[in-house]
Amino acid sequence: MASNGRNSKNGRRRRRVFWTAGAAVVLVGAFFALRASLRPNNAIDPSKLAEVTQGNIARSVVATGKIQPRSKVEVKSKASGIVERILVDYGDWVKQGQVLVELDKEELRARVREASAALAAAQAAEESALAAHERNKVDAEGPDLPFLRANMERARKLHGEGLIARAVLEDAEKAYQMALNKQASALRSVAVTRAEIARAKAQVAQAKAALERAEEDLRNATIVSPMDGLVLSRNVEVGDAVSSILVLGSQATLVMTLGDIGDVYVLGKVDQADIGKVYLGQHARIVVESFKDKKFEGQVTKIAPLGVEKDNVTTFEVRVSIKNPTGELKANMSANAEIILEEKQNVLLIPEGAVIYDRQRNPSVEVPDPTAEKGRRKVPVKLGISDGVKTELVAGLKPGDKVILQ
Repeated sequence: MASNGRNSKNGRRRRRVFWTAGAAVVLVGAFFALRASLRPNNAIDPSKLAEVTQGNIARSVVATGKIQPRSKVEVKSKASGIVERILVDYGDWVKQGQVLVELDKEELRARVREASAALAAAQAAEESALAAHERNKVDAEGPDLPFLRANMERARKLHGEGLIARAVLEDAEKAYQMALNKQASALRSVAVTRAEIARAKAQVAQAKAALERAEEDLRNATIVSPMDGLVLSRNVEVGDAVSSILVLGSQATLVMTLGDIGDVYVLGKVDQADIGKVYLGQHARIVVESFKDKKFEGQVTKIAPLGVEKDNVTTFEVRVSIKNPTGELKANMSANAEIILEEKQNVLLIPEGAVIYDRQRNPSVEVPDPTAEKGRRKVPVKLGISDGVKTELVAGLKPGDKVILQ
């Protein structure tokens, strides 16, 4: 009996030891788990890390605008009419003097024939007036008067001597008087025919002008290119009515738009805060939406002397010219012209977003450091120029170092 009691007591003691040890293990595990959960996690998200790299950087002023041809011409017709033929289309390259469009010429040819007939009639009237004038001039000079006067005086003398009859004297006097009357009439007619000649000449000149105008209209019905260039747009179709620019001016029908895109330019606006840094001949790079991975070289060729104020902001127009021999740049493409103020080659670069400034505007960056309290350490740096995305690193780090983006 005593032996059984001792065994039972020993079993209870072992169970108590077992449960106590288990509880201790659980408490120790809970302690370490709680400690781990309360300890700060100093691991840095890889997406927040950037590397110090080596490359080129430029500080620039951006002028935003659209690609424009160096020269652009809106082709309008001097003659009115109906479009009969269109010989070119947009995208075609044309030479100066090349035929672009022909209007219907049937009515214009009829006007030329009518004007030619009117000119012929006016010239005939002029010739008739000239002939009449010449005749009157001859009559006005009285070529027979000396002879008739001498004949009359001789008849008077002979009649006085009784050698001829009175009737013969009267005939001689009558002939002389008629010659005098004819001369007087011719003198009056000379003045009249002179006026008729002047009127006939004016009518001839008027008819010539009408003919020239009709012939010019006929020629203008063939619309030709005023320049070497590219057809940027075609604005009419066969059968469309075209109005004359001589009649309607700027409201006349637009037939085509031509442009020389071998040289193009961006006409952008620069803020007054930056315009003082821009000068003629300054280097620029042009970026367009269609060629995001390509930059075109250009230079500043014009700076507006007068600023334009809008919404309390004053800007100045700046023209940046670009060579475009391949025609890649199209008219009216949106473009940004980066006017280079300063450029550096093969320098250390860090992202602008990694830079921290203190109250005195002293720059620094944070770098990963597992031994630091928060896993990061602040490093003072010296910076150079910035393009708004990256900044030149003059001193403080070396290539390949990691920096933390803020």
